[in-house]
This record gives sequence, structure tokens and C-alpha cells, in this order.
Amino acid sequence: MEETPSGTPVGVDDPYDHAGVCDHLTDEGKCRFAFEHPEQDPKFARERRRDELRCPAADPDGDWNWEDCSHYRCRNRERECVRCGLDERRMAHSDERPLLEEHHLSYSGGGETLSHEITVYLCRWCHAKVHKSWARIDDDVNPDPEAMAEKEGRRSREQAEATFESAAERYDPDS
Repeated sequence: MEETPSGTPVGVDDPYDHAGVCDHLTDEGKCRFAFEHPEQDPKFARERRRDELRCPAADPDGDWNWEDCSHYRCRNRERECVRCGLDERRMAHSDERPLLEEHHLSYSGGGETLSHEITVYLCRWCHAKVHKSWARIDDDVNPDPEAMAEKEGRRSREQAEATFESAAERYDPDS
């Protein structure tokens, strides 16, 4: 199983099995990174411009895979835990700890530095289980009871804030 630099497991054998389409890919199959940030990798940008910014990894007939691209990045945008399915419930104007945390699947591609950014969301409880044991992100599990209680507590507070209360009721010292 892949591990972090400190040796804790990340919950997958191959991060690319859980990675999706590159964040830099446009709907037309073009590389947004080469267009918007040519100064960060001029050689890469020149090669992509020669090919009209076409992404070779997105071409089904091409000879590239996502891991072949030096600027591949895939960050999950779904706001639910990929392991147990718990969805985020954020409280506006609150500094409470979020229910979901970003979890990095890829740390180093055989070298010392981060190879590609591949991230998913895990709830705090699944995140701890993945890093502190041999739990995997593709385990079929239900949300932790403590996680459900925290989510429902937030939902109750949210509903209480949305109820109508007249100013007379709110500020009447006798009630």
C-alpha cells in the first residue's frame, strides 16, 4: 500500500486507480495548464502549443496515460467521503472543524518529491482509520456513529437558525 513520507498508509495500492480526469483538461480536450502557466514549464508549454494544446493523455488513441503527464492533477470536488459516503455539512460563520478533510493519495512517484496531486475527500473518522490502520479508501463501510451524530447536530442547529422568530419574541424580556 502507498505510504506517506512519514510511513503511514494512504489507503490505496495505486492512486491512479482512484484518479479521474485531469483538473487542467478543458471540455475540448485541451491542456489549460500549458495555456495559463507557460512560464512554469516552458518546454511542456511549447510541446503542447505545437500540438494546438491538445492533451495527449485524454486522447483515447494516444500513447499517454494520466501518470505520463508531468502536470497531471486530480482533486475530487465531490463534498462527500469517498469511503463511507458522509456528506459535508458546513456551518456558515463558524470555525468548527469540517466533517470532511482532503486526503492525498499520491506522495512520491519513486522520488523524493510529490509526483502528482491526487486527492479525495474523507470524513475525519475515515481519515483517521486510513492513516492509523490498514483501512482502505475503497472499503464498503457506513458512516461512523459519531460522524452521523456530529452531522445531525449541525443539521439541527441549521434548522433552528432558519426558523422564524419575531423581534418581539426574541427581545421580550418577559418571555
